[in-house]
Amino acid sequence: MNNRRDFLKTSLLATSALALPRLSQAAVALSGTVPGGVGARVVSTWDFGIPANQAAWTVLGKGGKPLDAVETGVLVPEADLHNHSVGRAGYPDRDGKVTLDASIMDGDGRCGAVAALEHIAHPIKVARKVMEDTPHVLLVGDGALEFALQEGFTKEDLLTPESAKAWHEWLKQAKYTPVANSENIDYHRSLQSLGMPGGKNNHDTIGMLAVDANGHLAGACTTSGMAWKLHGRVGDSPLIGAGLYVDNEVGGATSTGVGEEVIRNAGSFLVVELMRQGRSPQEACEEAVRRIVKKRPEATKDMQVGFLALRRDGECGAFAIQKGFTYAVCDAKQQDRLVASPSLYQTTYT
Repeated sequence: MNNRRDFLKTSLLATSALALPRLSQAAVALSGTVPGGVGARVVSTWDFGIPANQAAWTVLGKGGKPLDAVETGVLVPEADLHNHSVGRAGYPDRDGKVTLDASIMDGDGRCGAVAALEHIAHPIKVARKVMEDTPHVLLVGDGALEFALQEGFTKEDLLTPESAKAWHEWLKQAKYTPVANSENIDYHRSLQSLGMPGGKNNHDTIGMLAVDANGHLAGACTTSGMAWKLHGRVGDSPLIGAGLYVDNEVGGATSTGVGEEVIRNAGSFLVVELMRQGRSPQEACEEAVRRIVKKRPEATKDMQVGFLALRRDGECGAFAIQKGFTYAVCDAKQQDRLVASPSLYQTTYT
């Protein structure tokens, strides 16, 4: 595993903080961009996107609505007790409280979200209720919980024994600095040093996008956020335009990584607008990442942000700051593809 000193030695940033390099055509050809024109398709972030996509495909592959498909898909990682960055088994904040964020959006502009939600295992279901049963877009904290209970959701303790153990181990050192570049890369390393689950398979978000054969889109994004975060911290995932944005006229985008940087740049909205201007999904994601790094080169040199985009014709692409970001693709031809995203820097994010 590379430490920060190794990173500085191997990073392209060591050559120039502001002269951001363009990828060669050969590199782009190997980037994992997946062409469109195949009809219905669903894509999602990271390796746990494969089973999530397969669940979504049980809806989308039968001609179901993309909105139903993405909700069905992300329920899988939300329920996975081995996934400590999404749903009921998420690692808690520094006070030992598991708080969840989620958003859902239809390509016609309807959307709903919840943030800092406690005691409800499936925040994506509550987010959809916000969209369909209220005049609002976002409910947070106690208000989101009160709404969920009124809607018939069951209140439960989300702190699993494994997550509680990890939190108690973290308390022995309690290393926490509330700035953006002390994010997941640090807590993954601290978890590993304590012998706890973490590392490259413990990311932070599942973002999912789906399109049907008619070009209608939807997206969902759900997370438990950063481990050991300040209580009340909300990342990009529940913020429409930051962690998720979908427009039937163009396509959709979602993000993963350090939410603060995505929020600062309205990242997913930016990706969709770049596609509207004629950029491919790959090119739009790349430009969004480069803008993030150009604005804050020193702050972002040792953190991960990645974008995934799906155009209405089914073409998809991705780009990240650090190497290691992957995304899953599912359509009628193949339902278990995992694609490596190109990245600005070639040091692997672990």
